[in-house]
Amino acid sequence: MSFQEKVWELLKQIPEGKVTTYKIIAEKLGTKAYRAVGNACHNNPYAPEAACHRVVNSNGKTGGFRTGIKEKIGLLENEGIEVENGRIKNFDKVLFRF
Repeated sequence: MSFQEKVWELLKQIPEGKVTTYKIIAEKLGTKAYRAVGNACHNNPYAPEAACHRVVNSNGKTGGFRTGIKEKIGLLENEGIEVENGRIKNFDKVLFRF
C-alpha cells in the first residue's frame, strides 16, 4: 500500500464532528512527512468517504482544501464543528487521535 493509500485509509476513521491534524496522521504512519499528508489529502479520490475536510493544522487553523476553504468550512460546520476567523473553535474538544 502506498503512502497516499495509507493516508486515505486513516481519513476514513475520522468520525463526523471531529477533526485531526496533518501531524497526527503523519505520526500515526511513523513519519514527520506532514506536507506529504497534505498532498495526499489534496489528491484524495475517495472524498467524502475519506474525509479530508476533517484534517486541519496543528494550531487549529483550517488549512487548505482542494475546492476552496469556504467549502471546507461549510462541510465542517454542517458536521457541527464551529469555525471562527479560520480556526476551529473548541479545538481540543473536537480533536480526534487515532
